[in-house]
Amino acid sequence: MRSIRMLAGLAALVAAAVAPVAAQTKFPEKPVRLVLGSAAGSGPDIISRTLADRLYGAWGQRIVVDPRPGVAGVLSADIVLRSPPDGYTWMMLTSQLLVATNVYDSNVKFDLAKDFASISLLGTTSFTLVVHPDLPAKSIPELIELAKKQQLRYGSSGTGASEHLSGVLLTTLSKTDMLHVPYKGVAEAIAATMGREVNFTYGVVPAVVPHVQSGRLRALGVTGPKRSFMLPDVPAIGEFLPGYQTLAWYSVVAPRGTPVAILEKASADIQKAVKDPQFGEQLKGVGLETVGSTRGELDAFRADQTRRVREVVKLAGVNSKQ
Repeated sequence: MRSIRMLAGLAALVAAAVAPVAAQTKFPEKPVRLVLGSAAGSGPDIISRTLADRLYGAWGQRIVVDPRPGVAGVLSADIVLRSPPDGYTWMMLTSQLLVATNVYDSNVKFDLAKDFASISLLGTTSFTLVVHPDLPAKSIPELIELAKKQQLRYGSSGTGASEHLSGVLLTTLSKTDMLHVPYKGVAEAIAATMGREVNFTYGVVPAVVPHVQSGRLRALGVTGPKRSFMLPDVPAIGEFLPGYQTLAWYSVVAPRGTPVAILEKASADIQKAVKDPQFGEQLKGVGLETVGSTRGELDAFRADQTRRVREVVKLAGVNSKQ
């Protein structure tokens, strides 16, 4: 009888230890909220809703996409950090938010690296350097040579924005002096380039492709490490300036403290969804180069991008602590 009681007690202990794991493997048991710092209809919103549809097919549970635009994504991060770390609240972490937290870090009350756990990198896209067709420069080397003879002006969506930092990196590596002209948004900067107010600007590939195809703008280079599938004839700027690289990217993270088992399951299921060729086909219109990374790969990517952004922010002299 004593042996039976001992075995029963051991079985109870094992059951108690296994119960939390078993509960976590049932994830999700209710809808998951995905908060993003961009408006409805934006690139991140389209990517989020496409992912939500794919995961609903796998899980039978809804992913509720919750756009909360404001302060370059900082508002969305604040909202997520006020949510319980139970796996049912995620955030779309983008390059825009990473840049903003490094530019305005004295006003940010959280630490992206410490307060958010990686789930998966969904994909990346490049910015494209575009000029007015009348500009006597048909390549990046010719643009640099022209900049050494006269001061060129480039537009962006604002001081400290990704387009601004892309220009700072260009001037630094090419050892030229170009004038930055900030606008209220990318659309205004593109319009200013077409109107000859500035000589060139940057825009994510989907934003500039229609203007390039119509002949209203000329694309000289993309900012990513390789050519874009949307502009296969346009070289990467890094082909002429080694070390040049800026990217727009989209990832999914959760509040620190979210159970590891849930993070791992979410990551595995997102990787499967993103790597399905149909997912990539659905998002070709927003220029997404799909990735679908592991949690560790996203950790490494975030660290690398943080290092790159901090270096350029320092060069630009736009850090709010300076």
